[in-house]
Amino acid sequence: MSTPAIELRGVSLSFDSKRALSNISFLLGAGETLILLGETGSGKSILLKVLVGLLKPDSGQVLIDGQDLVPLSEISLHPIRQRMGIVFQEGALFDSLSVFENVAYRLREEHVPDEAAIERRVREVLRFVEMEAAIAKMPAELSGGMRRRVAIARTIISSPSVMLYDSPTGGLDPVTSHTINILIAKLRDVEHVTSVVVTHRLQDAYVLVNDAFSVEKQTLVPVSKGDAAAPLSLTRFLVLRDGSAYFQGSVQEFVCSSDPYLRKFLA
Repeated sequence: MSTPAIELRGVSLSFDSKRALSNISFLLGAGETLILLGETGSGKSILLKVLVGLLKPDSGQVLIDGQDLVPLSEISLHPIRQRMGIVFQEGALFDSLSVFENVAYRLREEHVPDEAAIERRVREVLRFVEMEAAIAKMPAELSGGMRRRVAIARTIISSPSVMLYDSPTGGLDPVTSHTINILIAKLRDVEHVTSVVVTHRLQDAYVLVNDAFSVEKQTLVPVSKGDAAAPLSLTRFLVLRDGSAYFQGSVQEFVCSSDPYLRKFLA
């Protein structure tokens, strides 16, 4: 069996006397997707920060491509973080920088010397999220959905193999939310990234499970459930409750569960 892209082994974390995460374990293969659900305060965003090394657990292991992040220093974490991207709900763009400068920021941090190469790469990722026409605009000139797409462009500038999404459609209207779901699926199906998606919208999860990105049609299309490479077979659900893993399993197991707590998410 190949090395999992992401693996957590018995991860626990407390703040003072409050337990934020309790004995969380799961693994995710390359190109697979984990849908992370849970009520507000259940530990979803904290888990994402643990995955990227922003928070260190009190116990357990956090492995990215087989390497444990927990004992590593900030300097040692840097090359691992370069292979990872995280998209926050608010987009977190620099308001004083143009779209171009926001997206180019990571390349400048990495001291890429070739300005022509930087511009080519920035235009490439903006084209990927269909935002090249806004390259000279300032964040204040963009809608919420446009800001979210620019944030995704900035995140994928270094071609990450792992993407973490913290409520990427939160606060957006249904049409714009669908556009963001198309981008998440596009990265999954075209770039074959491993994805962890925190969401409060079960309909978004169903879209990612049942549809795949068509390069020919440049949108999502329904896929056969019998296809071994279909999103359905490469997607699992994890439900957190009070910092613990309350449920882990396939979409079929999740949807068919008679557990009263899980039924609240399905109602």
